[in-house]
Amino acid sequence: MATKAEILKAQEKWKQHCETVQAATAVNISETAAQRLARIRRLRSDYAAFVDYYFPHWTVNPETGKATPCAQFHIDAANKILKNRNLKAGFMWHRGAAKSTNMDVFVPMWLMIQEHREINVMVLVGKSEDNAKTLLGDIQAELQYNQRYIADFGEQYNAGSWEEGEFVTRSEVAFFARGRGQSPRGLRYRSHRPDYVVIDDLDDDELVESPARVSKLFDWVRSALFGTLDGGRGRFFMVGNLIAKNSVLAKWCEIKTVHVTRVNIYDRAGRISWAAKWAHDEVKQLEAVAGYRAFQKEYMNNPIIEGAVFKNEWIRWGKRPAWSKFSEIVLYIDPSFRGSTKNDYKAAKLWGKVGTTLYHLRAFVRQCSVAEMVRWCYDLYEWARAQGIAVRWYMEANFMQDTILDEFRREGELRGYQLPITGDKRKKPDKFQRVEAISPLWERGFVIYDESQRDDPDMLAGIDQTLAFEKGMRGHDDAPDADEGAIWILQRDTRVQSFTPSFGMRKNAKSQLW
Repeated sequence: MATKAEILKAQEKWKQHCETVQAATAVNISETAAQRLARIRRLRSDYAAFVDYYFPHWTVNPETGKATPCAQFHIDAANKILKNRNLKAGFMWHRGAAKSTNMDVFVPMWLMIQEHREINVMVLVGKSEDNAKTLLGDIQAELQYNQRYIADFGEQYNAGSWEEGEFVTRSEVAFFARGRGQSPRGLRYRSHRPDYVVIDDLDDDELVESPARVSKLFDWVRSALFGTLDGGRGRFFMVGNLIAKNSVLAKWCEIKTVHVTRVNIYDRAGRISWAAKWAHDEVKQLEAVAGYRAFQKEYMNNPIIEGAVFKNEWIRWGKRPAWSKFSEIVLYIDPSFRGSTKNDYKAAKLWGKVGTTLYHLRAFVRQCSVAEMVRWCYDLYEWARAQGIAVRWYMEANFMQDTILDEFRREGELRGYQLPITGDKRKKPDKFQRVEAISPLWERGFVIYDESQRDDPDMLAGIDQTLAFEKGMRGHDDAPDADEGAIWILQRDTRVQSFTPSFGMRKNAKSQLW
């Protein structure tokens, strides 16, 4: 609960914001009635233009006087919301992506001006009740003082206040604020139940450290809060950046029927997702100051738990040499057990050696069945053949039993050949000792990750496990275990001969494989 001094400070800040809103939204008095109606029609269908016109105090940089237009992901999200009255979504956007501004202010106000009524009751949920009220204050300030909005659609504010956690407009659209875990039962305005619920940055660093608290809060979201909708009808979103794998946002986005939009500050091609706001050099400086772990967590939706053996700064990305430069390339497979659940990770790691430098080239690190991993291995084999790359295949001998090899044989029979897998028959020391023993290779800069795989989810999952690796860890360690196997093969002097695969047509295939 906020103190009296904090309340007074928040009230003063809100008044100053209202003055800014009013001053920035002067109306063009020379505009004709026909021009005004044509403009309104256009803004109802063009979200970016709607934001530019009504919210210059949000979009214009006061230092440069230049506006920062919406990014494409803002526009896509708004259009998705407009077209689907019953959308259930998770907007996993990086820090600084204007999540709150769009979802708490711009989008609901855009829905309010549509020809057909699109919103009746909005509920805004924050980390705490005070936080939710402050967020609600932003939209009340716009509805009460935005002169352009008022000139086009009439006086908006009617009664209530963000300080009380609720207010209503003259058109009888009601707004409520609630904190996480606070009872939302009975929320309605007259005959209308909530039909626009936005959960804003519910997770924080303290919460995600407790799996029990995360689980309890997630249950509250999908039961008490979701239950405020009229039989599930209505728009229901969660917005935030992924600060932990064990978080309410992560659990919400795992629901199959939830539409998930994930936006990192870099897209898959390495471009800035909101290029109108940030220059590439600016983001690079941000990354350098924040550090790898914090940057991945806050701006790439990739929270990493750093362990006691490997450090973030040891992860080095570099350009891969030409394939012909590699003296050896090894694929090491850690398939887990066939009878294990899909929650167990399967790992297959492709490593190569040039001189004394080890390159991590490709990765498969997934919670899946053995069959899925086997298909990936065969696909990689065919890709390597097409590239003219010779790969030596290894798997721990303990796994080379009929129950595991059945999957490889089955896929091989379909494709017309068997993978040339050799068993790693060494008597392995303790896993922690083996993996810890190769960590100096990372520290001394002998390990390079292929930079073309920087955004690959399997490669990133493997890095997660590597950084989290420590003695007695309860998490997954399949990836660093496979790394150790590949590196052991590459570092030793003797070579084991493997059998030559046969090639041919895959049954029912329409074309020759090679």
